[in-house]
Amino acid sequence: MTDRRRQRHPAPQGVADAHALSTQPRAVVVGAGIAGLTAATALAERGVAVDVVEKENYLGGRVGGWTELHAGAEFAMNRGFHAFFRQYYNLRDLLRRVDPQLRMLMPVDDYPLIDGAGRRDTFRGLPRTPPWNALAFALRSPTFQLRDLVHMDARAAAPLAAVSVPDIYHQLDHLDAETFLKNINFPESARHLAFEVFSRSFFAEPSQLSAGELATMFHIYFLGSNEGLIFDVANANFDVSLWNPLRDYLSDRGVRFRMGARVRRVDTTGASGFIVHTDAGDPISADAVVVATDVEGLQTIAAGSPDVGNTLWHDQIRQLRSAPPFAVHRLWLDRPVASDRPPFLGTSGHEPLDNISVLNRYESQATEWANRNHGSVVELHSYALNTATPSEEATRQLHKLYPETASANVVYERILERSDCPLFTPGTYTSRPTILTPQPNLVLAGDGIRVDLPVALMERAATTGWAAANHLLSRWGIAGHDLHTVPTRGRSALLRSLALRQGNTGC
Repeated sequence: MTDRRRQRHPAPQGVADAHALSTQPRAVVVGAGIAGLTAATALAERGVAVDVVEKENYLGGRVGGWTELHAGAEFAMNRGFHAFFRQYYNLRDLLRRVDPQLRMLMPVDDYPLIDGAGRRDTFRGLPRTPPWNALAFALRSPTFQLRDLVHMDARAAAPLAAVSVPDIYHQLDHLDAETFLKNINFPESARHLAFEVFSRSFFAEPSQLSAGELATMFHIYFLGSNEGLIFDVANANFDVSLWNPLRDYLSDRGVRFRMGARVRRVDTTGASGFIVHTDAGDPISADAVVVATDVEGLQTIAAGSPDVGNTLWHDQIRQLRSAPPFAVHRLWLDRPVASDRPPFLGTSGHEPLDNISVLNRYESQATEWANRNHGSVVELHSYALNTATPSEEATRQLHKLYPETASANVVYERILERSDCPLFTPGTYTSRPTILTPQPNLVLAGDGIRVDLPVALMERAATTGWAAANHLLSRWGIAGHDLHTVPTRGRSALLRSLALRQGNTGC
């Protein structure tokens, strides 16, 4: 939180906690990913009784971690690389509950990108102040020349310089990201190497991603913040570094966890109560419900709860889509990768491979295993899959980029293929479900839920968790929790002025 221009969104005011009320409210949080754990934290800290119901046997959702046994040995496993950017204020606020200094995170000094022609981009050494960070990144890129800047369509590019959330969605949501970048006349090679990383972080091809989301991402990481483009990573498997400590923190505040139970429906009872039904039986009574699941989970609960909400709300949920499948392929190898390999490498033009992570460079369990076995732990990510054998193809690309791995023996490997991330296709912003629902005291949270703030990915999950809890707390007259974001509009008055002039003149 070094950016003095970060924006504070004050919490609703009220009494200090539920002890000032005549009765203690009880809430059920469905889903123990980032959004659900954030909502549970916000409620429990204000004295609300909380039950968390989670279908898996581990916390963290798509950022969960667990241990697998193979041939008598333990192997730490998760769903792969996650970047904890410095401007993820609300997520970091959650993690500070268990470590105010955030010692569970460690900085990564670079995240190089390489394309099919071998050209590399790097984030190392960039200025932190907008717009010089974006300009320096572009001009030192091997795929972008000064003449390209002259040939860009200033009018088409103007929205990037003058992002205002949520206005940018009303301005650009009808376009897909690929068309938007073509309209700007952004060089194709630079488009693939620089901007495609934003699109594919949503597990989608640029042609399937709203240009409003792309512009918002550009604002969050480039022109809207001076926190820098380098990020932190967890220094141990996610269960050890993040969620086990948070579970202890919440248990100390009375939160009850029901693991391995899937919620099927929510019934209303009385004037404003609920009964939450799981496939494990034992219905749970509550005064409020936070549904913080993935798209499929939300759709299942909504379909099984026809008396909750209204027709429009049910239609919005049915129209939600999940992104194409992605694969995580983790390899425990019997020899190390070259010492100069970065912890992370982003790729373009090496389909289906999008990312190589060398886990033993930063994750303690992988480091210990690699030291004991004189080997390495490597992870391959493939997003927006359209091939039947992504792991085989991704492995071939690994051998091409890191040739020393071709002769390594695989001691253990784990392949995960999932399709549970939200998809933000063009034209869907206004129809996405929001945190508030037509049903009083039932709220939604998650990275697929609309919130009119400049946040994305893990930070959107955490932000919606705080915001959902704040809404419930305000209904009970209890004080909420402040939120922080990058500025909700472009921070440069000069760029905003130039963008406005371009829009008005049609130049």
